[in-house]
Amino acid sequence: MTPIRHILAATDLSPPARHAVNRGFQLAAASGARYTVLHALHLGPLDTLRGLLGDGSAQITQGLEAEAREALARQLADPAHHQGVAASQQVRCGSPTDVITANADAVDADLLVVGARGEAFLRHALLGSTASRLLRKSTARPVLMVKLAPQQPYRRVLVPVDFSPASAEALRLARRLTPGAHLILMHVFHVPFEGRLSYAGVDKAAIHTYRRRRREDALQHLHALAADAGVAPGCYSVLVPHGDPAQQIIAHEHEHDADLILIGKHGTELTEELLLGSVTRRVLSESRSDVLIIPDPRRPASPHL
Repeated sequence: MTPIRHILAATDLSPPARHAVNRGFQLAAASGARYTVLHALHLGPLDTLRGLLGDGSAQITQGLEAEAREALARQLADPAHHQGVAASQQVRCGSPTDVITANADAVDADLLVVGARGEAFLRHALLGSTASRLLRKSTARPVLMVKLAPQQPYRRVLVPVDFSPASAEALRLARRLTPGAHLILMHVFHVPFEGRLSYAGVDKAAIHTYRRRRREDALQHLHALAADAGVAPGCYSVLVPHGDPAQQIIAHEHEHDADLILIGKHGTELTEELLLGSVTRRVLSESRSDVLIIPDPRRPASPHL
């Protein structure tokens, strides 16, 4: 199993973003990974004033960079959160999305950690423009969207799977990042053309039989997936509900008190333009827990994004 070697967290130094930084400390301490915390200093608004400020703009830029470095250093030095991990800090000027992706490539990060909301980076709703561009660009590595203050390591991890290659990768990553957590493997199923079967006069008993067979088949696949990943029987449970995938994921997140959801990035060429697959998009928007987006291993990173 490939270890987590390098974690990169991005922060705008706001209180919500500190949750992401602190969660990164926790994951780095548990995995032994190197940890880098990055602040992207967006100076775009300053460009409009350069004509008025003249030579003074360079001095202002230097002052802003120094202030950001001092603020980041104070945050990383807090013994209440760093858990003995010595994090590297970086302050880079530029568009947050471009800076984060470039630095992730430069350090070959195995995981990106970002706050779900902030004051500048991810300032708006979770699916704001910066988040959308980051998730679209980060096709080669997982992105952890942190919503909760990390009071303790992840305890209960919901792993919805569709038995695609991304499902196996999600389970392997769950084992690496949350070795002490209980994994809840979930597959949401439906009977193809179920509505049309009812309309065509197929009796309810027959449809119920179809549902039961699909559920039994999914249960076997879930146990096989866990065994293949080396997850011990007592370390996981399985769920096979029937219905709408996003709705069921959100419902069972609450019912089983999950504090992390791992979900694949399944956007098609069309939905990539919107953000992600519709299920992933809705889970990001409506879940209360942290969400870890797993890239599709079949799709290489695109240089055009």
